[in-house]
Amino acid sequence: MTESSIKKLASTLLDAITDKDPVVQEQVCSALCSLGEVRPVETLRTCEEYLRQHDKLAHPYRAAVLRAMERVLSSRASELDKDTASTIILLASSEMTKTKVQDLVWDWQQAASGVLVAVGRQFISKVMEELLRKLHPGTLPHCAVLHTLASLSVANAFGVVPFLPSVLSSLLPVLGMAKQDTVRVAFCSALQRFSEGALEYLANLDRAPDPTVRKDAFATDIFSAYDVLFHQWLQSREAKLRLAVVEALGPMSHLLPSESLEEQLPKLLPGILALYKKHSETFYLSKSLGQILEAAVSVGSRTLETQLDALLAALHSQICVPVESSSPLVMSNQKEVLRCFTVLASSLPDRLLAFLLPRLDTSNERTRVGTLQVVRHVINSAAAQMEDKKPFILSSMRLPLLDTNSKVKRAVVQVISAMAHHGYLEQPGGEVMIEYIVQQCALPPEQEPEKPGPSSKDPKADSVRAVSVRTLYLVSTTVDRMSHVLWPYLLQFLTPVRFTGALTPLCRSLVHLAQKRQEAGADTFLIQYDTHASLPSPYAVTARLLVVSSSPYLGDGRGVAALRLLSVLHPNIHPLLGQHWETTVPLLLGYLDEHTEETLPQEEWEEKLLMFLRDTLAIVSDNAWICQLSLELCRQLPCYDETPQEKNFLYKCIGTTLGAASSKEVVRKHLQELLETARYQEEAEREGLACCFGICAISHLEDTLAQLEDFVRSEVFRKSIGILNIFKDRSENEVEKVKSALILCYGHVAARAPQELVLAKVESDILRNICQHFNTKDPALKLCLVQSVCMVSRAICSSTQAGSFHFTRKAELVAQMMEFIRAEPPDSLRTPIRKKAMLTCTYLVSVEPALDEQARADVIRGCLHSVMALLPEPEEEDGGCQKSLYLETLHALEGLLTSLLQRNMTPQGLQIMIEHLSPWIKSPRGHERARALGLSALLLRHFLEQLRVSALVPFHNLGLLVGLFSPRCADLWPATRQEAVDCVYSLLYLQLGYEGFSRDYRDDVAERLLSLKDGLVHPDPTILFHTCHSIGQIIAKRLPPDQLISLLLTMFEALGDPEKNCSRAATVMINCLLQERGGVLQEKVPEIVSVLRSKLQEAQGEHVLPAAQHSMYLLATQHCAAVVSSLLGSPLPLDRRLGILTGPGGPCTALPQGSRCFRPPLRPRAPADTGGCPSPCVLVPAAPSLVLCRASTTACEQTPRKCLI
Repeated sequence: MTESSIKKLASTLLDAITDKDPVVQEQVCSALCSLGEVRPVETLRTCEEYLRQHDKLAHPYRAAVLRAMERVLSSRASELDKDTASTIILLASSEMTKTKVQDLVWDWQQAASGVLVAVGRQFISKVMEELLRKLHPGTLPHCAVLHTLASLSVANAFGVVPFLPSVLSSLLPVLGMAKQDTVRVAFCSALQRFSEGALEYLANLDRAPDPTVRKDAFATDIFSAYDVLFHQWLQSREAKLRLAVVEALGPMSHLLPSESLEEQLPKLLPGILALYKKHSETFYLSKSLGQILEAAVSVGSRTLETQLDALLAALHSQICVPVESSSPLVMSNQKEVLRCFTVLASSLPDRLLAFLLPRLDTSNERTRVGTLQVVRHVINSAAAQMEDKKPFILSSMRLPLLDTNSKVKRAVVQVISAMAHHGYLEQPGGEVMIEYIVQQCALPPEQEPEKPGPSSKDPKADSVRAVSVRTLYLVSTTVDRMSHVLWPYLLQFLTPVRFTGALTPLCRSLVHLAQKRQEAGADTFLIQYDTHASLPSPYAVTARLLVVSSSPYLGDGRGVAALRLLSVLHPNIHPLLGQHWETTVPLLLGYLDEHTEETLPQEEWEEKLLMFLRDTLAIVSDNAWICQLSLELCRQLPCYDETPQEKNFLYKCIGTTLGAASSKEVVRKHLQELLETARYQEEAEREGLACCFGICAISHLEDTLAQLEDFVRSEVFRKSIGILNIFKDRSENEVEKVKSALILCYGHVAARAPQELVLAKVESDILRNICQHFNTKDPALKLCLVQSVCMVSRAICSSTQAGSFHFTRKAELVAQMMEFIRAEPPDSLRTPIRKKAMLTCTYLVSVEPALDEQARADVIRGCLHSVMALLPEPEEEDGGCQKSLYLETLHALEGLLTSLLQRNMTPQGLQIMIEHLSPWIKSPRGHERARALGLSALLLRHFLEQLRVSALVPFHNLGLLVGLFSPRCADLWPATRQEAVDCVYSLLYLQLGYEGFSRDYRDDVAERLLSLKDGLVHPDPTILFHTCHSIGQIIAKRLPPDQLISLLLTMFEALGDPEKNCSRAATVMINCLLQERGGVLQEKVPEIVSVLRSKLQEAQGEHVLPAAQHSMYLLATQHCAAVVSSLLGSPLPLDRRLGILTGPGGPCTALPQGSRCFRPPLRPRAPADTGGCPSPCVLVPAAPSLVLCRASTTACEQTPRKCLI
């Protein structure tokens, strides 16, 4: 792009900058900057010409152009030639000083000043030359000139400082002439920046253009300025001016002559301190004070010590200001105050500590927190001066360590963190600090502060516990000197209960420390327990880490941390475990990674840990080691009184360890102690104790049973019951709990003991001690009894010798279980007793000897009544646990009925089961029908799956069963309709099975039933009964002829069903069957007619009469003579319900369209016009006449012959 094109484009953009829309203005400026990035010289010249040519352009637009120029110059000033730079400098200088001081337009002047500063970074001489021309002797300079000089001093100190003597010589004479506060503020700002620039120049003389420059070159001029600022302007009532003066005095103090500074300090320091009471924003005061203190220390001032008390008091009050203040300058002020303390600590450490440490003993929160902040800062920033003060500082922390305030705690933790980095914790008493950190890591979440400061985005991140956890980990991993302090010292915090909450950070730190020790060599890693008496033993560590791993997601995932530490510590636990743990622990950790706290199957996880323990004990294979571990596990039982799940798992670990021990004496001793010390009032502990005995019985069945027997007979047991009897109101309940635990122990022993040994002990040792407690009303004891008998029964069934085992107590136990079931409330489900009892019966029915028929019937009736009569299962909002219990109880009933059916897998056995369900299938309550149909479908599926037909035999009760279920396809409950179809489906396949078809055979007609299930969901009666008609057609096609009459007779019974939908479905299916298969019913016509007549007399529904008449009609069309004969044989007198539905000559709504019938009176009459039926009428009973008329009409149409009507 040519130069003229750039100029045109830039001019076009500049013309648009006057747009009233601020967005457009901003876009124009951005475009100018982009153009300037590419062609800076042309763009800047165009801007300069535009401003020069448009002298009347309003100042907001001029400021916008100048800001665009500044942005281009900030990155492209080095590409300017001298002429262009000079032109821009002249323009900016002119723009900057066009207005008078009183007419100052700051936005415009600042933009012009920014252009000069940007050019001055590259062309400092030209800019300074132009600015110096603006300084006229005896005249106050323009404020914008002062501002520009100040900004240049910071932006290009090396370029400006050589000009400072000239600048100061021009400015100082006119300081006294400045009367306006704005001008004075500008002078103060300039002097501040001049001093800062000079200090930067002097601090970097190696890079300065003139390395011979010294502080003396400015000292006289700066002191002259100081005299005016401090003695005159600082006394102003204008707060803004006072702050500007203070800001300037800070850097100026470094340039004052040493003698002058020493002379001024007695007045300067009190003057600054006095301003703390006049200003709420104290950041600038503290910043300046810090600079003055640094200047005083640098010259070795002795005056400072005399001012120290006042200084410390003022600074301490500032550090105690609460940091929750909404002002953003509060935190900055605190940093500057701490900087002041650092300066004082480097020169007067003893005086500083003598002031600070006593204030740690105060009970005031702000004072203590502020003092701790200063102590921490001094430890970090003045490490050399504090080296010999370490014991003194450590001892002063005694009272803060006892403070319970969360803010104080957080401050103490931060101090301890600083101490760790500087060797304090290696001193005597350092262990107390480490313990304090661990204590804070163990704080429970509910004790965390709920109202954090506004600066805290995450409340949990700033809590005492969170800060302590981060501190412990950082100190362990990043401070090398702490490694020998923390290892193995941190191990002693693993086992005490009060540090449970700190286990995760402890384990993580210990893992890191252990790995560092391992890298250093085996000798440094192995723990010398004889020299560290306070450390827990390897057995205690193993027990603790294993048990807490059972709840792996508690405490920020302590399971993973504990297992990793356990794996790392294997050389200190047992030398043989390394290889096995290195392969097994990663598998356990991987399992946890695959799950979350919500998805982890707790029982499966605990079993994996127990398997890990069993394998560990097998590898060690040292009875002394195993016995010592079991002893430690027992010792830790009280530690888990508040965590029942972990205590339960600990009991399992004890049982596993005792099972691996070869010393019978040790096993018996520990089992006895467990029985004597268990807290029987806790349900989880009773369950855990029982699990322990069961696991132990795997290897020590005889000893376990003997110990249980001894305890029951022992004085300890009797004494405990005797003591409880003293308290009559408590004794019964607590004694029952002891008995419950013992009964559970026997149950778990039976469940876990070797199958080949348990049968011999079941009746003589186990059930003998269980059955004597059956006579109880305590629900908890009942549940334990049922649960234990269930485990015993399951153990018997699972034994390989169960087939030859004759269980003499079977009938007694079944009867007792039924008694427990009947004792439960019939309409509500409160406990799992009936579920457990039914599970027990499920196992018992499969054991020899078989139950007699009466006992079987009692079991079925009792269990069905116990479950079927329950109110509908609760919705989820009523309690997920209650719904779960209901489903589990229903599954238990299903298992029991299936088990009973399995004992008699014959059509007769199936019929018996369905007969028991039949009253519930026909129940007027919908939920009972739904349950009954569901159970029926389940039993039929089971029967079908287990069907083994060795010879072709008839399924003699097919018709009865189909007739029972098929009308339910129209039940009011959709679920019942679906289950009814499933029942019919299974029955049809059962028939096919009995006919010799293989189990995998699929019949096209029967399979159509499944496709019809969708039609049963629809509430429209037309669709529903059409679907029932289709189901009737399928049944008619697959039903054997010998089953047809039993099906019809069963369906006739359904005509009187109180559920009208089912009654209507029965009529639809009856007529469908008669239409499809009526031709084979010649011999059964009298029986059918008789049943139909009786049903007409009994029927209550209006729909039954026409449907029954239509059934008679369908039968008569196929067997006219037999129907007529049966009707003529009807006894007299007839019921009114058997009369004809229409009057003489009226149409009958039950007849097919186009047919007519007449109601003849019960007397002779003359021949009438019979139309197509020429025979004369004779005396015929009224009810049969209707059907005869319809049947004869049809017959006459089919065959021209005379009919007798």
